[in-house]
Amino acid sequence: MRSYISEFESKEKPKDYYTKIIEELKRKNAELNAFNIINDEINSGFPFSVKDNICVNGVESTASSKILKTYTPPFDATVVEKFKHNGFSFLGKTNMDEFGFGSFGINCEKPAKNPINSDYVAGGSSSGAAIATALLKYHIAVAESTGGSISAPAAFCGVVGFTPTYGALSRYGLIDYANSLDKIGFMARSAADIRTVLKQCTGRDGKDTTSSSQPLTDNPKAKLTVITELMDKTDEKIKSAFLRFLDKIKSLDYKIEYVSLPEIEHSIPAYYIVSTAEASTNLARYTGFKYGFKVEDFSKKYNDFFTEARNQFGMEAKRRIVLGTFVRSASVKDKYYVKALKIRRLLINRIKRLLKDSLLISPTMPIQTPKIDEVKKLSPTQSYAMDAFTIPPNFCGFPHASFTYDYLAGMPIGAQIVTDQFNDYAALSFIDSWENIFDYKFKYNIGAL
Repeated sequence: MRSYISEFESKEKPKDYYTKIIEELKRKNAELNAFNIINDEINSGFPFSVKDNICVNGVESTASSKILKTYTPPFDATVVEKFKHNGFSFLGKTNMDEFGFGSFGINCEKPAKNPINSDYVAGGSSSGAAIATALLKYHIAVAESTGGSISAPAAFCGVVGFTPTYGALSRYGLIDYANSLDKIGFMARSAADIRTVLKQCTGRDGKDTTSSSQPLTDNPKAKLTVITELMDKTDEKIKSAFLRFLDKIKSLDYKIEYVSLPEIEHSIPAYYIVSTAEASTNLARYTGFKYGFKVEDFSKKYNDFFTEARNQFGMEAKRRIVLGTFVRSASVKDKYYVKALKIRRLLINRIKRLLKDSLLISPTMPIQTPKIDEVKKLSPTQSYAMDAFTIPPNFCGFPHASFTYDYLAGMPIGAQIVTDQFNDYAALSFIDSWENIFDYKFKYNIGAL
């Protein structure tokens, strides 16, 4: 187990250490758009970044949306508060798809670019968090996932991305996308570092009624289950690489089993019905009065006033508001929204049954890292289909993690491990064992001592 936190703490830093990190980070950020804000005043402690939809006291927090420009919260999110309490130092706010709406990190003012090759996407919506982790040797990112927002960029940028059980970490201070789906998690260069901060950040929080006091376990399983319907959606090159990876995994004494789970085909449409319904409700609060962007002309007619405010939303946000408002309308609510909730319950029961005696494993993404220009040509439906592997555990609240297992055409490819609810440490232990036999070489090591 390699711990960059322990390594950092054991080494003496030169006097100008943090100044040099900031200078080099700003140069790379001008090219890659990893950060929305970089903290010039950091001068001690292990650096941590915060996704821009998580509040930091006195720091602009916009969820990478024009409608929240200038919003500066007067408080820290609970997870940020815990990081500061444990001696970590705030490095900056990372870029993201607007409000978390996207899989590639391009639905924002400054599209995020892959640190390995800037022609390629970084993944989304926690794009900046993944780029920062790939750039900096000593760093951990506080990120957030709704339908794959941690796993996707972790896979494309070659880092470890961990999404906990829903409720394991407090969501207080998170700018919500979908309340029943959002989960704050982490990205790092090793599973050991994620284990360290997870222990410090879990637990019941009186400020968040969805948080849980149930302790997390590390209950290992000797079997890995592969769902055949998901493999059928995989690019042939990814599938071949993944099968080679499974052969290597057998050397760690895991048994591989293939199972059919036809119900998983319904996870994408059900997820987008539930998530857009909740998103349209959450985004209704942005009216040009209270947060961020303010409409200055109060003589405007009612419709003109709110049109000016809500026109600050990007195209993807508008699309999800319209879709979400439709599916929760009285005339079709039972046909779509209620049915989607039933599908979620069915999937939870089916997946829990598999996780009783195994871990689920799959590629993280069905394709190789695409170029930015290629992604811009995708239809919304094609983009949503890219979340086929990441949506099921997110939709159902299961802990999962993405990690690098190989390279294709010089770019990293990731696998995703899923465990039962509150058995979060089992996912990190699995990655620990893999890291012992797979040595990932990072292209950048800003801050190396």
